[in-house]
Amino acid sequence: AEPVGFIGLGIMGQGMARRLASSGQPLHVWTRGATAASALASEHPGAVTVAESPAAVVEACSRTYLMLSTPDACEEVYSMRGGVLEGVSDGKALIDCATLRPEDMAALAERVHERGGSFVEAPVSGSKAPAANGALIFMCAGDEETFRSAEAELAAMGKFTVFCGTTVGAASKMKLVVNLVMGTQLAALAEGLALASALGLSSEDVQAVLDGGAMASPMVALKGPMMAKREYPTAFPLKHALKDMRFALNLAEASDLPVSASATGLFAAADAAVPSLGDADFCAVMEAARAAAATGSVR
Repeated sequence: AEPVGFIGLGIMGQGMARRLASSGQPLHVWTRGATAASALASEHPGAVTVAESPAAVVEACSRTYLMLSTPDACEEVYSMRGGVLEGVSDGKALIDCATLRPEDMAALAERVHERGGSFVEAPVSGSKAPAANGALIFMCAGDEETFRSAEAELAAMGKFTVFCGTTVGAASKMKLVVNLVMGTQLAALAEGLALASALGLSSEDVQAVLDGGAMASPMVALKGPMMAKREYPTAFPLKHALKDMRFALNLAEASDLPVSASATGLFAAADAAVPSLGDADFCAVMEAARAAAATGSVR
């Protein structure tokens, strides 16, 4: 099989790349920390090649996936010496899975197009465990031919894919809407659990009622018990959830969303806590809800 590239082996990228390698797909990989790339190569001897630079990955493969954490990380990896753009030429395709502002993703696509490459944005819904288990949801937009050529690889990494059209930025808008809903729901759960605790209610009983009724969801079932125990092992860092919610609220169409804005403020309070909870899982928003309930500022 022809190799594909994978750039960015962080919390999400490691699981995604492992899914590709386990499906029999040869990979060329690069990441800013060599340990993760070396570990992947050791797990799949002969199938995973660790490249010296992002450009080397793109040059060696017709399609390259990228999973980078922030706009700054994307700019660095695209533009650095030996960066992604240096490797782009006619016939090269990039499939970028980052969560960025729509205009940032469109600007990356334009730079790729200027060098003769094709571009698909493919942000995902799902965190560490879905990435490892091939259960992500891909939201894609951009070059349709590139998207169709990647469908088998996307299927190895995800449970389904939505194609949002040929305009780059549409999938980013979809992802920001999804994450705004998710963060707002989690903030409401945090405030409810904090209030229940202040009222002397059993967190186990609250969880049982939520799980048995209309509020039941995979996120409530997974995060509720963690929040009650104040344990926040990182699957989706709080600082990244805050980034996405702020991006969503800054969309031109998001003129007045008071409930989501209030939820975003709760995440901001957790990120600004001392010590910051930004690197903890986003369910650590519970700490800000507890603090608000304790001071009465929740009112």
